[in-house]
Amino acid sequence: MAKDPVCGMYVDEAKVTLKATVRGREYYFCSETCLETFLEPDKEMRSLKLLLIFSLSLSIPTLILTFVPVIPPELRNFVLFGLATPVQFIAGWRYYRGTLDAIKSRTANMDSLIAVGTSAAWGYSAVVTFLPAFFASEKVFFDTAAFIISLILLGRYFEEKAKGRASEAIRRLMDLAPKKARVIRDGEEMEVPVELVRVDDVVVVRPGEKIPVDGFIVEGRSSLDESMITGESMPVEKGEGDEVIGATMNKRGMLKFRATKVGKDTTLSQIIDLVEEAQQSRAPIQKLADVISSYFVPVVIGVAIISSLFWFYIGTGIWELPANLNAFTFSLTIFVAVLIIACPCALGIATPAAIMVGTGKGAENGLLIKGAEYLEKARKMDVVVLDKTGTLTKGMPEVTDLLSLGDFTEVEVLTSAAGVEKGSEHPLADAILRRAEEMSIEVPDPTDFEAVPGHGVKALVGDEKVILGNRKLMEAHGVDPGDVEKSVQALEKEGKTVMLLALGGTLAGMIAVADTLKEHSRQAVEALEAMGIRPIMLTGDNERTARAIAAQLGIEEVMAEVLPGEKAERIKQLQQDGHSVGMVGDGINDAPALAQADVGIAIGGGTDVAREAGGIVLMKDDVRDVVAAVQLSRRTYSKIRQNLFWAFAYNTALIPVAAGILFPFINLLLDPIFAGAAMAFSSTTVVTNSLLLKRFQPSIKQWEERRYEMAKDPVCGMEVDPNKAAGSSEHEGEVFYFCSAGCKETFDKDPHTYGHGH
Repeated sequence: MAKDPVCGMYVDEAKVTLKATVRGREYYFCSETCLETFLEPDKEMRSLKLLLIFSLSLSIPTLILTFVPVIPPELRNFVLFGLATPVQFIAGWRYYRGTLDAIKSRTANMDSLIAVGTSAAWGYSAVVTFLPAFFASEKVFFDTAAFIISLILLGRYFEEKAKGRASEAIRRLMDLAPKKARVIRDGEEMEVPVELVRVDDVVVVRPGEKIPVDGFIVEGRSSLDESMITGESMPVEKGEGDEVIGATMNKRGMLKFRATKVGKDTTLSQIIDLVEEAQQSRAPIQKLADVISSYFVPVVIGVAIISSLFWFYIGTGIWELPANLNAFTFSLTIFVAVLIIACPCALGIATPAAIMVGTGKGAENGLLIKGAEYLEKARKMDVVVLDKTGTLTKGMPEVTDLLSLGDFTEVEVLTSAAGVEKGSEHPLADAILRRAEEMSIEVPDPTDFEAVPGHGVKALVGDEKVILGNRKLMEAHGVDPGDVEKSVQALEKEGKTVMLLALGGTLAGMIAVADTLKEHSRQAVEALEAMGIRPIMLTGDNERTARAIAAQLGIEEVMAEVLPGEKAERIKQLQQDGHSVGMVGDGINDAPALAQADVGIAIGGGTDVAREAGGIVLMKDDVRDVVAAVQLSRRTYSKIRQNLFWAFAYNTALIPVAAGILFPFINLLLDPIFAGAAMAFSSTTVVTNSLLLKRFQPSIKQWEERRYEMAKDPVCGMEVDPNKAAGSSEHEGEVFYFCSAGCKETFDKDPHTYGHGH
């Protein structure tokens, strides 16, 4: 069974004849009106507005003339007939057409209730007008039929306007794409429509222009504003070999890049597809509403018939009727009121409206939610498994500790180490060279470079022999490690790789390198715990390194030395234990686990495979967005529940009132006009409640409330929970806390420097 994307009705794909294919996806509709609304929303909006004006201009005079006796009694019904009939069959034609479509599909829809109810009121009134002897009463319901159609059109108009605002995210995304691109072909630069850019074209982008398609820079350097894609406000520096994303803004430099993804393959097009698919998808909670809707219409028609027959044959013989009503008009009023009050418009849009706004708001905040089911499942997660490398950590080694020995300075140690590593392609060499660049150190060129596999490197830097490597390399060259063994072991226990540096046969210092945590990883872990979600770290690294990283994050549960093929099995085991599991990862080896998890959350900076396998994609490379995704999920689900409650409560509470249950006690008979107004108001309320989601902003309160307890490691700058610190030291009356023994040792050697905010 499919869902009409416009009205939310449940339709049988096997029976329905109205369908459309848009952007490669099939949609099914309960009526031609919904089909036209979907295909041409602007045209439908204009048509709806004109019909509403036309309907109100006739139904308001009908209502006034019904109760204000300004026309002779013998002419009044004919005038009312002339005013109400165009409303019934011109403004109300869409509901007749919808009913015919439903009959063809052998089902019933919301249009059926409106058409049957208003036709009953208009038809009875027409007979009274032209065949007055047929009924004893002269009371007519032209005002009821006309005004109900006007009110329903008014509610539909506001509903469509609200839905339009809910879809602003997609339209804004579409508007981001530039219309033209400059490409170099046959040695000449030419401007072409962006649709004609081909893979491997070299594209030229000048300062202040948008990147037209995805690609890799082949010439130039610039800073790019990627906020429209990632949500990250800071411009990103890009140079040769770096990736550029279509629709981002080139801030200052001229760039040439080679196109790799064009047309529907660009990141922007994929984002639009994901958001559209999510907005049209069905959350599990919606299945209940869909099933109820499919049975609701025939049941309501049955209730309307039974209640009207009861009052006509039984009720009016027991209870005294108002003077202006006879048994037939009373039972007809009951029949019409039940049909109108029960129109399940609010029920049909309760879930889609919230899903549309929620997924759109997610896209604005860099959270791409591929389907409503993921939006719903995310709120249920009680365990989140976080991949270590590239998710919690930066995924590249960095220098974490730099210690000089004897008379050597840190600058001398780093200069020599960078010099000897200048000829190496090892990732550890990159870390040392990056640190040298950060400290603006001019790195000398080495000579006689030699790599010793598994041990280190050696070379001449200037006139001095430099050896950089592990203890075995030092011992092989007769260098005495001296008293640094304890420091080395302490750093290695923290999962760091320690390299000793010898200059001229003398131990000069040591450098520790490790994959460091992303800036906000600890905050994200604390926020998850504060929300009642258990974090588990998953990694292929050895147990010691994994435990060291987990200790810095405050994660107690670690799955280490897990092979790529085993990750999905670990997720499956947690699910078998009764947990709802979220998996956060970024690599190809994470894809099976992302697919296995109840909710796979892919880091946007990760591989295409991971993004494809994940149900939620975080466009910013920030693990805190896992928290934001859960917050958005919980907020959206809350709106869905509120909408369904009001839709169900409204229908279940007012159907008995419309059926006359209160008449024997307080003589209350629900006028069909008020029933129509209430029905229209119900739909508008549901959509308005959903639109309140547009105010959603990811909150950091969960971790801010705990941060007041946090201290800052004076050496590395990491935030440290004093209760979980690796150690502490006192200096000048102030207590300092450390994330590792290495940082404590560094501080204790020179507390004056680090104790004053170095």
